[in-house]
Amino acid sequence: MALILKIEISTSNIYIFTMFIQTEETPNPNTLKFIPGVEVLEEGTVEFTNKDTANTSHLANLIFNIKGIERVFLATDFVSVTKNNDTNWEILKPLILTAIMDHYASGKEVIEKTQDNIKETVNEDSEVVKQIKELIDQRVRPAVAMDGGDISFCSFENGVVTLQMKGACAGCPSSTATLKMGIENMLRHYIPEVLEVKAAEL
Repeated sequence: MALILKIEISTSNIYIFTMFIQTEETPNPNTLKFIPGVEVLEEGTVEFTNKDTANTSHLANLIFNIKGIERVFLATDFVSVTKNNDTNWEILKPLILTAIMDHYASGKEVIEKTQDNIKETVNEDSEVVKQIKELIDQRVRPAVAMDGGDISFCSFENGVVTLQMKGACAGCPSSTATLKMGIENMLRHYIPEVLEVKAAEL
């Protein structure tokens, strides 16, 4: 656990902002999970694969300003950060902790609300797709979130379920085993129409 303390001094006041931020390792050695102890997103998850895609997130932008960051994943109560192979956590961790603290001290929204990201989508899923999504949401995503990642449904065609790996799951050495030995076996057991599960190509 890290205690982050920020002190701002003006001509008349001293402002003290304190956060307790927990860090947890994930199955992916290049990804760390940061738990700020406050809400990150109201619901759902959002993943940014580079700084150019993070223009709607003040928090993600601050983290991407740190050299060596490859991916930022936001969930309801944690942030997963993925680094490249050329940097080490001893250097990056304090910088990321400071970036998270700076974001919350700023009072800005984690995700800027725009017309594009508040549009509602019409759900026209088939019964099989609904069953697949329900199983993933209830049995898979909670366990994956504990490891700092997420899995979302992409498509179901010709018996093949395509899922997108996010956060710590993206690029994780054990993600293939998770898909094949865990998720695929479970879906095939409950839903005879499912023949195979594969990861979406990045």
